[in-house]
Amino acid sequence: SVTMEVNRHGLTLHLIIHPLIGVKRDAQGQLADVGAADAQRESFIHVEVDRVAEPAQLEALAADLARVLGDVRLTVSDWQKMQQRVLDIVAQLEKQPPPVPAQELSEDLAFLRWLADGHFTFLGHRSNDLVTKDSEDTLVAVPGSGLGILRESSKDPGVAFAALPLKVRALARLPQLLVITKSTSRSTVHRPGYLDYIGIKRFDANGQVVGEDRFLGLFTHTAYSASPVDIPLLRKKVADVLLRAGLPPASHSGKALVNILDTYPRDELFQTGGDELLTTAMGVLHLEERQRFRLFVRREPYERFVVCMIYAPRENYTTDLRQKWQAILEQAFNGQGSEFNVHLSESMLARIQITV
Repeated sequence: SVTMEVNRHGLTLHLIIHPLIGVKRDAQGQLADVGAADAQRESFIHVEVDRVAEPAQLEALAADLARVLGDVRLTVSDWQKMQQRVLDIVAQLEKQPPPVPAQELSEDLAFLRWLADGHFTFLGHRSNDLVTKDSEDTLVAVPGSGLGILRESSKDPGVAFAALPLKVRALARLPQLLVITKSTSRSTVHRPGYLDYIGIKRFDANGQVVGEDRFLGLFTHTAYSASPVDIPLLRKKVADVLLRAGLPPASHSGKALVNILDTYPRDELFQTGGDELLTTAMGVLHLEERQRFRLFVRREPYERFVVCMIYAPRENYTTDLRQKWQAILEQAFNGQGSEFNVHLSESMLARIQITV
């Protein structure tokens, strides 16, 4: 986390060491002794970066490092509570099932248990009530419900509900238990990716949505390395796509489609709906036989970003080409910026994912 913050300030990190040292402190927390055998062990982090001459820049760096370490402290203190909160929600949903199909609910609950079983790094949680003010739906935080990075701060790096268009806010009322998407804020803890957002809707006795439990964090590396058939929600989504594609499983095309889904960007697999995934996967399959360029676009339901996947002949792909594509897509979607990820494999096609 310290390394991430140093990099965010644009500084080159030349050295980082973090020994555990036995120390004693007085009642005011001041250092009293170092190296005593019966002392409490503390982690000291020593970082060497590019020379910074401006006092204001040094103060900003110090303040941001203190803020980041505060986020780490909150996360470490509360992660078990957040994990237990998920399991408590599962138990409650089993007692009082929401108005969603039984098969869908079973898979949703299996996914939540899977998250709590070491496949999600919990960084923040907060409960929100869905209420109507001035004839418009709005989310109001439940006092005292915040945990982790959402414990003390009034700023929520999740989906800013009030800023969403009215037609998008209407999605909150749909009888769909889970919402899986990305926050537009990067994590300050663990790794610098955009925070994963898991929303669990709450329903009243009449089956109406009355709020949500919002969890922010990061899927662990096992969530990215495991086969989709071993992950709740994904296994059903992949099975449905294979069934609807209607290809013989042992055929060349059937095996190729399985490989496309197995290597599909994992975040996209979590977030893309079944119909859209089928269309894109079949489009990629038909492209395998032809050395052509192809663009697939997915608009995030909350209209905060657009995911563009470009498949191109591997031998034609260059960095200059990718930079041109980024500029074109940013302009086309009136974007504020973009990020990219390139996947090169034994396939004749390179996959370039550009998120605007």
